[in-house]
Amino acid sequence: MAETRDFPDDLRTGQEELHQVRAELRELLRRLPWSVEPHDGFSDDNGWRRVERPASPGWGAEDQALVSKLRAREFELTVFVTSHPYWAEVARERRIEARSRLKHATPPPAPPTAAPESPAPRPPAAQPSAAPED
Repeated sequence: MAETRDFPDDLRTGQEELHQVRAELRELLRRLPWSVEPHDGFSDDNGWRRVERPASPGWGAEDQALVSKLRAREFELTVFVTSHPYWAEVARERRIEARSRLKHATPPPAPPTAAPESPAPRPPAAQPSAAPED
């Protein structure tokens, strides 16, 4: 059986590209409007929590094509990595561990440095008050 630390080059390369494609797709989806099609937006407070979405201009044809291309490539790479012949060489009971090692041996790219829009800062937690002295 194969030693889980010695991954074939093509498997490592495939995993690295998979990380990169997923990072690109995540960043693209983060910057696109919430709705693929143009939408007027909505507000609904009939459920257990209020849900609101602003009006959306929708995605352009180029953005839709790029998302489709990245999703297709992500699928191809996922199939390549998970069905690679190397996994047949790894003992069945060690495959999950080996798969995890591969994911961590090829770290995903660092997230962009620009801070995403975040909610208003939270106030600091209340500190327990000291008991009054007599």
